[in-house]
Amino acid sequence: MNTLILLSGGQDSTTSLYWAKNRFKEVTALFIDYRQRHRIEKESAIKVAHLASTPIGVINTDIISDIGDSSLVTAGDISNLHRTGKLPASFVPGRNLLFLTIAAMYAYKHNIHNIVTGVCQTDYSGYPDCRDITIKSMQISLSLAMEYDFIIHTPLMWKTKQETVKMAMSLPGCGSALAWTHTCYEGKVPPCGECPACKLRAKGFEEAGVKDPLISRLENE
Repeated sequence: MNTLILLSGGQDSTTSLYWAKNRFKEVTALFIDYRQRHRIEKESAIKVAHLASTPIGVINTDIISDIGDSSLVTAGDISNLHRTGKLPASFVPGRNLLFLTIAAMYAYKHNIHNIVTGVCQTDYSGYPDCRDITIKSMQISLSLAMEYDFIIHTPLMWKTKQETVKMAMSLPGCGSALAWTHTCYEGKVPPCGECPACKLRAKGFEEAGVKDPLISRLENE
């Protein structure tokens, strides 16, 4: 059964990739480059896909950065609240909706029905497009719009970061791949340790009692 994974090169999508490889016979990855400030993600996604022996496609889109309403595509302060309300400045309006639409278009072309994404509603940054209800509505809308049955899998939806770390370490090969992932919103290596993404990642590994493979790799280089 063919499956498409949206792979950002981060901790969650990498864990979801190895979950998919453990569940489905054939898995293809897709990276979407939207000119994010942490564009090092692309290198990580390609490296992770290689380690997982998974083919990866790359789609470029400028629409998000052209609109520019997020600190992830501008030089804004990631720690501030978003100007339209109490959402984080790092919130990218419509990003996951666009990503899932692009993934569905790609999957349709390649006769793939299963789409996997690493979004999570339990331990997350407060993004409304990561919620279970959003993903379920997208599955219905995309299936109706294309007259094609999509199933969107969200293996991390109800997991805390601690549970995600434990899940990752239980999947063969995933721990080693996490050493090459990138989460830092500032695009820094070593990670800045101060942005919301870095703090959330560190919290998960600390609570799981596991040393982050990325930090171990950097310390040994």
